[in-house]
Amino acid sequence: MPVTRPLVTAALAPLGVAGAAAVGAAVWGVGIERHLFTVRYHALRVLPKGAEPLRVLHVSDAHMAPWQHRKQEWMARLSELSPDLVVNTGDNLGHRDGLTGIRTAFSPLRDVPGLVVHGSNDYQEPAPRNPLRYFLGPSGNLPAHKHLDVDALDRFFTDDLGWRILDDTAVSLEIKGLRVTAFGVNDGHRNWDHPELIPPILDTLDAADLTLGVMHAPYRRTLDTFIGLGADVLLAGHTHGGQVRVPFSRKALVSNCDIPLDQARGLSDWTHEGRTVPLNVSAGLGHSIYAPVRFGCRPEATLLTLLPR
Repeated sequence: MPVTRPLVTAALAPLGVAGAAAVGAAVWGVGIERHLFTVRYHALRVLPKGAEPLRVLHVSDAHMAPWQHRKQEWMARLSELSPDLVVNTGDNLGHRDGLTGIRTAFSPLRDVPGLVVHGSNDYQEPAPRNPLRYFLGPSGNLPAHKHLDVDALDRFFTDDLGWRILDDTAVSLEIKGLRVTAFGVNDGHRNWDHPELIPPILDTLDAADLTLGVMHAPYRRTLDTFIGLGADVLLAGHTHGGQVRVPFSRKALVSNCDIPLDQARGLSDWTHEGRTVPLNVSAGLGHSIYAPVRFGCRPEATLLTLLPR
């Protein structure tokens, strides 16, 4: 019996709806959501009794390209949050000429103390890759590609802004009458981290009121090590929050590291050897220029208000 036209139309209708939904999702993720920058706010009770609140601005994964003026202008207004400390968890550059945009974005924070660790995209330009490969596990080492001017980036951070580079080292700061110790590592995703260098430096520092553990990639080994070193708060980036998420789901689809998928974005707790401390993983502000999309995962910065216990 021949198939009538109404039956063919009915059979194709679901395909049409699915196609329209896919097009709509692509338009939203590529054309709209990746520009919907947001600030997330959290309060943590981690300071000594009687201490003044401390406002920590956590920024990550700008992946800056020179033409991304909306992102640059939005980031430049983060100074209006009046942070007492900026923590930058890496992957600032997304293009060989990205430093110009980074200067625009961070120069208004020149008078604010800051801490920086590096991600691989502070050293190397991004390369095209099949995004479906992330479902097979962390991306691993890519073939060598063009190097970025990380020295110029660091000169801007240290000489212009007065920020401290935390790769495989520790520093002590005084902020609002509090002694703050911070330590960090270079990018663990590329196995460039050397946390074994940190303990001898910690032994030379004064006792702290607050200890921060800062990393780019939140691998379990690093989170565990930092808790063992006495971190009161852990800060990381790298995951982009999964970058593409099922709306309203707590879990990311991918994390590009071994952190549990329900901890790949936002504030949670990490426990190791009986100690539990807050962990904030920033979903970041950017994306690779070869994957210009955000869906169900708006680009973000985080303002952490630290309060007395």
